[in-house]
Amino acid sequence: MGKFFKVALMGTAVALFAWGCSKEKPETDPQPKTAEAPVDSSLNLEALIADTLSADSLARLEAERLEAERARLEEMINRIMVEDVYFDYDRSDLTENAKRLLAQVAEILVNETRFIVTVEGHTDARGTEDYNISLGARRSTVVRDFLIAYGVDGNRLMSVSYGKERPKVLGSDESAYSKNRRAHFRVSIANIE
Repeated sequence: MGKFFKVALMGTAVALFAWGCSKEKPETDPQPKTAEAPVDSSLNLEALIADTLSADSLARLEAERLEAERARLEEMINRIMVEDVYFDYDRSDLTENAKRLLAQVAEILVNETRFIVTVEGHTDARGTEDYNISLGARRSTVVRDFLIAYGVDGNRLMSVSYGKERPKVLGSDESAYSKNRRAHFRVSIANIE
């Protein structure tokens, strides 16, 4: 019985040891866990917008953006084309008013490089056809040269003379003549892709 008791006692001790070893001990993490930082929602704002909006909404927004750009360009073109540069009788030098106007036009052209401009030179009805074509050419050239000196790329500027062929105002008095002695702008938009 002593032998049986010793074996039983040893078996119990081994069983207790095995049972103690089988219990899971709490894990200790050398680096304590911290609460996760909230994700900055502005980081993926474009992705969120793209995911949220339907293709129709995106197409509508793009169409609105293009229309706004078209309206902006049209307004700028109208600002250029509404005003003419006027000249004194039989002259092609720029007046102070003409220089102020051309500075405004040049600012637009320097900032909007898609614009291609034709400067048209015009005269009143007095004088010969050849003389008026020559005078109109001098007027359109002096305007073109001013814009180039201001910083506009000369490759975007063309000049042409119509002489007395295209009067702005019909009539044979000084009031009509003064409105026909001018340089006029024609603006188009270059296709830049």
